Amino acid sequence: MSQTHVVRLLPWSRPDGKPCYLSTDQSNGYMWQLADNMEAIQLGMGTALIEHAEEVLSAPKASLEEVRYLANRLVESLSDVLRIAESRGERLQASAPDGKSGGEGGDDDGPLLPADAFG
Repeated sequence: MSQTHVVRLLPWSRPDGKPCYLSTDQSNGYMWQLADNMEAIQLGMGTALIEHAEEVLSAPKASLEEVRYLANRLVESLSDVLRIAESRGERLQASAPDGKSGGEGGDDDGPLLPADAFG
């Protein structure tokens, strides 16, 4: 069984804000597992933040500072989730037999629904 070489977008950035990538042929190495763990933590923190946001936004006397602080944390969390989605999407696309992810249009993608099927 041969392993393929993978370039993975990591769930953290360099100090200058640019993305970090892991180039490896092992999806079970230390850095890969560290990235998996970091993604799980970020997603868990996002879930907890949503619960907190519901509490703050339902409080009739939430201060402007509380709401602003919450909004900043939500933006950070959304950025983390989008980075995770991008990373996973790139890996799904790379693992597809023809290098394409599903749903890109074309004759072999299966049935396509018209826009009105979504309401």
